[in-house]
Amino acid sequence: MHPYQHAQSDPDRPAFVVAESGAVLTYAELDAGSNRAAQLYRSLGLKPGDVIALLLRNGPAYPIAYWGAQRSGLMVTPVSTHLKVDEAAYILRDCGAKALITAPDVGDTAVQLATRRSELIPGVADIFTAGAGMTGARSWRAALEDMPAERIADEISGYYLVYSGGSTGRPKGVVLPFSPGPIEEGGETERFSLSRAEPRETPHITLVPGPLYHAAPLFTMIMGHRQGETVVVMDRFDAHKALRAIETWRVSRAQMVPTMFVRMLALPDSVRNAHDLSSLERITHAAAPCPVSVKRRMMEWLGPILHEYYSGSEANGQCAITPQEWLHKPGSVGRAVWGVLHICAEDGAELPPGEAGLVYFEGAQTFVYRNDPDKSAASRHPRHATWSTLGDIGYVDEDGYLFLCDRKDFMIISGGVNIYPQAAEDVLIEHPKVADVAVIGVPNPDFGEEVKAIVQPKDWADAGSALEHELLAFCRARISKLSAPRSVDFVRELPRLPTGKLAKHEIRREYWPQGRSIAGDAPGVGDAA
Repeated sequence: MHPYQHAQSDPDRPAFVVAESGAVLTYAELDAGSNRAAQLYRSLGLKPGDVIALLLRNGPAYPIAYWGAQRSGLMVTPVSTHLKVDEAAYILRDCGAKALITAPDVGDTAVQLATRRSELIPGVADIFTAGAGMTGARSWRAALEDMPAERIADEISGYYLVYSGGSTGRPKGVVLPFSPGPIEEGGETERFSLSRAEPRETPHITLVPGPLYHAAPLFTMIMGHRQGETVVVMDRFDAHKALRAIETWRVSRAQMVPTMFVRMLALPDSVRNAHDLSSLERITHAAAPCPVSVKRRMMEWLGPILHEYYSGSEANGQCAITPQEWLHKPGSVGRAVWGVLHICAEDGAELPPGEAGLVYFEGAQTFVYRNDPDKSAASRHPRHATWSTLGDIGYVDEDGYLFLCDRKDFMIISGGVNIYPQAAEDVLIEHPKVADVAVIGVPNPDFGEEVKAIVQPKDWADAGSALEHELLAFCRARISKLSAPRSVDFVRELPRLPTGKLAKHEIRREYWPQGRSIAGDAPGVGDAA
């Protein structure tokens, strides 16, 4: 299916809604706008296979620009609005973007890219602004209005080229297998997702509170529009505003990450219980492991409606687990539903159930990292070229359920012992005085590394030695002494990406100013989505 088909059958149905402002884009408006965008791209000389980039906050310009590119055979690279100008310019150069659509509300990065285009991004021939008053950029609205709202004569499907790696290092362009064809047909990932969709008489109203530049929210929007859903987005996640959006728009499905759960659960009961959430049928979550206690509390509040999956921007396979299964296998991210799961040692030997190793998928689809054959090779199994990993460590139980331990990049090696920070993070986030936490390895002259917790307290007045001792004791009473932190540092706010992932490379930079060189430190090969 394609949005234009829903525009024909139900033109006035809302396709895209911005929760905070109430701005609504109907399917008829999305179809007309994306036709105008496709006409514009052709007028710029853009051909199938060319790349455009979107540096935009969540708003109506996003789906119009995306679907216009999709129906004209272009590749779309979403760029994080939180990047500094040099970081964004690197992605634009690396992906080979020929046009950029941005807006002044993105901030200084957008302004500098527009005013310093020839210096920073000489390959980008055209820059458009979806807001007024940006020097060096043409008006997106005016450019669209000059175009006919008719389908281009040479429609052919385009796709997306997302960049992964924001939580572990330099971004990597993820090139997925894709063969252009009729615009009604999607790529392999879209076809797999449609094959698992449950038939529904009335299209979902889906809340996407995360930024559309990230793979999972973007994909949720794409699949929602293919199925005729109303996609409700938020300009920025706020726990209370999310509850209000669910109530106001009668949301039936939401795509979230565990950090959002923590923030919603932190709201006073009087706030959480003040909203009618009875329309909500399903919450799908991924991006990071969800602490067992957090997921239990969510289901106690909302019922068994939390569906979890494990995959990545690389879409090399997928595990999934229903809420009913999870209640029998708490902590698991499910069994393989796309591809064959393998747990392997460093040398590639397959490990038996219960033993932790690198998580590989076989047989789903094959990706490569754009312009980086070394990283592509590092993601492959040493003996089986069709097996690939995102760099996560986990184990399967006797029933084939996967349990994630941590990312290989985040593993701490202390005195030759492998320690997974996630265990301590899952414990500390349960403490009533902790708002957020990251556990990392820091230099130790005798053991190479030692475990340290970086804690964002709920009340900054609590930060100090008394809370440090309380947290250390809290941890040691619940996990092994080896896995427990030896010290705690306090910060006012931890650097989390809007996707919910901790930017651990930023945190570790404070403690490893010359770079981390512990034996066994692994190169980053991906990010779970």
